[in-house]
Amino acid sequence: QVQLVESGGGLVQAGGSLRLSCAASGLTFTSYHMGWFRQTPGKGQEFVAAISRANNRYDADSVKGRFTISRDNAKNTVYLQMNSLKPEDTAVYYCAADRSMTISRTPGNYDFWGQGTQVTVSS
Repeated sequence: QVQLVESGGGLVQAGGSLRLSCAASGLTFTSYHMGWFRQTPGKGQEFVAAISRANNRYDADSVKGRFTISRDNAKNTVYLQMNSLKPEDTAVYYCAADRSMTISRTPGNYDFWGQGTQVTVSS
């Protein structure tokens, strides 16, 4: 079955960096757009970044210039490099896979999800 497993979350001070990884299995990785979303208590999932099958990147305005999404098709892995972290970046971060024709920022368009990894940024 399809599995997406995130790792790399943790506690970091404001201004610091983290790199999240998401290892995919059970699917043809190159056939999927990949996305990162985040969620805080009482809020819905927020789009963070996405990368298409063709390696085109899309970022939320709130992370533009600070976060970078990338993928390694040989390793079936998508990454989220997070720099200049702020307390408001604190959330559970999820990766997701989307096999539709057009890449999307909408959570409901994604077919498979990981279990999430906690990122906490202290001030």
